[in-house]
Amino acid sequence: MDLFGHKINQLARHFTKKLNEKISPLGLYSSQWAIILYLHEKTQCTQVELSHYLCVEAPTITRTLTRMEELGWVSRCEGNDKRERIIRLTEKAYDMFPKCYEDGESVEREAIKGISKEELEAFNKTIRKLMNNFR
Repeated sequence: MDLFGHKINQLARHFTKKLNEKISPLGLYSSQWAIILYLHEKTQCTQVELSHYLCVEAPTITRTLTRMEELGWVSRCEGNDKRERIIRLTEKAYDMFPKCYEDGESVEREAIKGISKEELEAFNKTIRKLMNNFR
């Protein structure tokens, strides 16, 4: 029996390891990069939204964001009520974004080397279906 979840998890671990090797000289790690990538696309979001998107518990997001705030990557401010926190990228994060994006793309190019466009389209279609099954 194929354990697809295990294979997906192992692939993600390999990808994360390679990505961390590329971006860690910038003081950044894949979990932080995921937040930066999301905020770059969305401009801003709440901690709750980020927690749901990344599928991690609130305390984990809080710790990661606290570290990122200390490093100058994100800023947090009060939202509509005192419990809501709005997260935004800082200018420092926007400045380093192109370099990190380039590093991420190079890891992806390495990962998909030798895989046809048709195979990638089928892979993406399958991934979307797998994700929808969890929603």
